[in-house]
Amino acid sequence: MPSSVSADRPAAQPPGHDPVEALITQARRLKGDVDAVRRDVRCDDMDPEERWQRALYDLALHQLDDLDAHLAQLRNGPAPLPPAAEPPEPPGAPAVRPAPAGAPVGAPRGALLSRVGSAEWNLLTDEASWSGELYRILGRDPALPALTLDELPSLVVEEDRPKLTAMVTDCLIDGRPIDGEFRVRRPDGSVRSVHMMGEPVLGADGGTVSMWAVLRDVSTLRRSRRTVRETHDSLHRHRQREQTEHRVATELQEAVLPPWRGSLRPPHQGPRTLDLAAHRLPADGGAPIGGDWYDALELADGETLLSVGDLTGHGVAVASGMATLLGAVRGMAMAGTQPGQLLSLLNQLLDATVQPALGSAVCARYRPATRTLVWGQAGHPAPLLFRDGTGCALDAPAGVLLGATSGAGYGQAEVNLVPGDLLLLHTEGLVPGHSRTAAVDRLLGLAPRFDDARSAQDCVRALVEEFGGAGRLDDACVLVARVTA
Repeated sequence: MPSSVSADRPAAQPPGHDPVEALITQARRLKGDVDAVRRDVRCDDMDPEERWQRALYDLALHQLDDLDAHLAQLRNGPAPLPPAAEPPEPPGAPAVRPAPAGAPVGAPRGALLSRVGSAEWNLLTDEASWSGELYRILGRDPALPALTLDELPSLVVEEDRPKLTAMVTDCLIDGRPIDGEFRVRRPDGSVRSVHMMGEPVLGADGGTVSMWAVLRDVSTLRRSRRTVRETHDSLHRHRQREQTEHRVATELQEAVLPPWRGSLRPPHQGPRTLDLAAHRLPADGGAPIGGDWYDALELADGETLLSVGDLTGHGVAVASGMATLLGAVRGMAMAGTQPGQLLSLLNQLLDATVQPALGSAVCARYRPATRTLVWGQAGHPAPLLFRDGTGCALDAPAGVLLGATSGAGYGQAEVNLVPGDLLLLHTEGLVPGHSRTAAVDRLLGLAPRFDDARSAQDCVRALVEEFGGAGRLDDACVLVARVTA
């Protein structure tokens, strides 16, 4: 059975990343500058203001680390993301606008410092002190007293309370710094993700006398990360779906058009009458499989069916439609249907399909007893005939695109051949970047090479060498038949 031989496609080259590299360099330089300033800042554990300033520098370094990682991901492209660390946020939570860069102290609500607050809990007096920013983060009335450590979990989402309790316990008993996140539910019902950093303050006897902390509203950051993750996952699923569809379409096409070349003999191993070869030239850049086909089939009456065609579109559905059309062509040819009538029936078949489609085709029957080719076409380039070192396009009978109009009629033509004649049937796109007329001229220019070729396969090889390079936007098929006797 006839079929295509797939060629390897060149790997797509990644785009340049010079601007991203420049941003990464700037982010790392800024991170070094911030770290240098942080090291120079005097930090008195007894001074809440200095501890708060030091914590803000630490937060800035954390964010620059995140920025560095995100830019690196942008440079490297999509990669598997780790599972979401934070629990899902209930729908309807109001957005928190990110602060503009360089927002000053005392900026209005929505700026950077309105999303970073501080607190200190005195364990000896059981008193708590909150900054005004922390009241706004937690949505509490500043006129109310600050919550103690025992009361703080009442604001926390129930699932996250054990996490907060464990962090505070480790800080007060084991002296470990606090660095973690939890979610709080504000009085208006909205939920905020809060990042907490803090340390114990030790007394003269080495015991813990108080605990201070800096709390930051990271809801916007978490939503942004979820958006990145969801977009990544969607892109990953889309690529998997594309790969699956491409694989299925390729397998379907190869099942219909298995790798094939060489001579074709009529039934019962009679004398060889045609030397046949064919090839499918794939599109560049991993484009989806199209609906191009070629076929050569020995018929029971000793004649040979030759056909090429193209169904518009790409993907599994088009490859499946192509297989259906090709099966219909073979079945009708085996039943003795002549090319004109065969194309008319194909047009009715496309007109009756659930999903409308357009197609073009050339169908021909070669009669070895009289060396006669009877053929018809449906909006398709005519076969090219090469003889004695020159070539020409056959005069095409009437025929419109398949599926273009109901009840269309298709004519057929007849041409006599002689030994040594070579027929070239091809689909659109064989000569990329050229009109149909210009493509025919380019193909006819290969007449001297065809005249010197020893076989049909040599002619196909010459076509691939000439037109198999870069720049093909769609698949193309070619079928060469040389009269041998």
